Amino acid sequence: MNHHSREDGTVPRRRRAVALGAALSSCALVAGFAPAASATAERGHSHHRTDYVALGDSYTSGPLIPRQVDANCARSDHNYPSIVAADRDTATFTDVSCGGATTDEMWKAQGTNGPQLDAVQRDTDLVTLQIGGNDIGFSSIISTCAGLSSKDLPGNPCQQYYGSTGVDQLTLRIIETAPKVSRVLRAVHARAPHARVVVVGYPDLLPDDGSGCYPSVPFATKDFPYLRDTGKRLNLMLRTVALLNRAEYVDTYGPTVGHDMCKAPADRWIEPLRPASPAAPAHPNAKGQEAMAGAVLKRLGGSDGHH
Repeated sequence: MNHHSREDGTVPRRRRAVALGAALSSCALVAGFAPAASATAERGHSHHRTDYVALGDSYTSGPLIPRQVDANCARSDHNYPSIVAADRDTATFTDVSCGGATTDEMWKAQGTNGPQLDAVQRDTDLVTLQIGGNDIGFSSIISTCAGLSSKDLPGNPCQQYYGSTGVDQLTLRIIETAPKVSRVLRAVHARAPHARVVVVGYPDLLPDDGSGCYPSVPFATKDFPYLRDTGKRLNLMLRTVALLNRAEYVDTYGPTVGHDMCKAPADRWIEPLRPASPAAPAHPNAKGQEAMAGAVLKRLGGSDGHH
């Protein structure tokens, strides 16, 4: 399996990390990039039905959202790939997204779910990828920050914890995840040279204005904006890596602002740590999956009937 090991030469990786660090510290850099859609958009011919493969983690699979169709991966048939597939009249649709997946699971089996990249074939012509949250330790970050909140409720104990070395460890993890996502995208292109490849960002989990909602979401007051910014940095990395690897990027953060886990049950698309709708804690509910599907479909140009 070392056909991909040479892709990770330390010098280019270090160079990439440095370049990415610069990009992360300057959001304006990416804001100026024009979307890279136009050339690939023409591939979705109206007479051609799409062979679509969905790769990803629990944000893609949709744990606890009815109807669960794969217990091993906590996968719902109402997750955003299923909605996209139904809208686009796909010829074949293969969803191998799996709760808990990291970039490693693109090459490694996860229980009964084989290596996710095995689903990508030469005739695949649409691939969506949503990955990276577990690489940076998404669930451990939530439990760590919730646990620290009692130490200094008005302050930012979580930010202090991750910044105690003088370098923010979560920013570092995001930078270290970039070459892993790049490697996945290179592998997708190698397996499906003609596919339209779309990187899907993560939705807005916490209030975009930096406000909090303790104890519903048990973080310290000033850790809310810190964790919000960490989510934005993760998305900025994904956007940058997509751009550098001939892939498109779908922003699901913007369309979900105002529907974060601090909002009332009727208004939120992300469930808090004690969900009121069927969804995993700190994950999109059915409405959140619909919102992400809408963002993906908008990027793809609506259903095939609209070409």
